[in-house]
Amino acid sequence: MAGTEIDWAALTKQAVAAMRRAYAPYSDYQVGAAALVDDGRVVAGCNVENAAYGVALCAECGLVSQLHMSGGGRLTHLVCVNKAGEVIMPCGRCRQLLMESGGPDMQLMTSAGVRTMEEILPDSFGPHALDNV
Repeated sequence: MAGTEIDWAALTKQAVAAMRRAYAPYSDYQVGAAALVDDGRVVAGCNVENAAYGVALCAECGLVSQLHMSGGGRLTHLVCVNKAGEVIMPCGRCRQLLMESGGPDMQLMTSAGVRTMEEILPDSFGPHALDNV
């Protein structure tokens, strides 16, 4: 993907399409996420709520599951949207999940522009922390 211009509008459109499939009867807060994979694929996910609130699945969880189900790889660029199609930030749990699946150089569209995961989650815990265990 180095040297390739990213079509953030097209990626956002995919996130909006995913958001429209969200299951959020309790919060009415639909979320969609879409990401590019290092091999050019696009993966997406939507949030899925549950009456037991703590076991709800964020859109990013579904996206990472699709990443692995469709062949693995590394996430390179990601965008999350709310039900109005506005760009939103992943929650803390999902930032950790995304760091694991995309690494510190993965780019994330934010309301303040494009940022790397290293900027979003500095000094993160990840596989590198387990190297000497």
